[in-house]
Amino acid sequence: MARLKDKYTDEIVPRLMKQFKYRSIMEAPKISKISVNIGVGEAIENAKTLEAAVGDLTKVTGRKPFVTRARKSISNFKLREGAAIGCAVTLRREVMYEFLDRLVNIAMPRIRDFRGINPKSFDGRGNFNFGVREQLIFPEIDYDKIDKIRGMNVAITTTARTDEEARQLLTEMGMPFRK
Repeated sequence: MARLKDKYTDEIVPRLMKQFKYRSIMEAPKISKISVNIGVGEAIENAKTLEAAVGDLTKVTGRKPFVTRARKSISNFKLREGAAIGCAVTLRREVMYEFLDRLVNIAMPRIRDFRGINPKSFDGRGNFNFGVREQLIFPEIDYDKIDKIRGMNVAITTTARTDEEARQLLTEMGMPFRK
């Protein structure tokens, strides 16, 4: 079992139950999925950039991402409907906990001038979104083999009813929020 999942069941759930006065363990919020995506606008001219982004995301998450396609044509961007413009992966269960553990404990401390994540990025329903500016913070990515520095979006979906519950859950899991 993932280290973070063990910590969640053994330590975090009892603390959340006590803090928010839940009557059942099932009321305690948990992370249901993590979605990671990379937008590659340059893929319109050069398909190799999309392949590189798919490779990077595969190394970082351990799962093969699916290619996202444009929904509408936009002539100003030379974009056609159905053109490949990015890649995304959805993580659940054990893989999700392992990714979050690596993100918080290994990758985020490697960010230059890191002062914490903005705690205002909650959506009002307990879900949290943030961006990573470069894929180089993950140790799986070899600096010499990348063609371009790309960012990625990470969306953490929780079962929390409020942002306060979700913020407390993620703080307990080690998410470094800015003070």
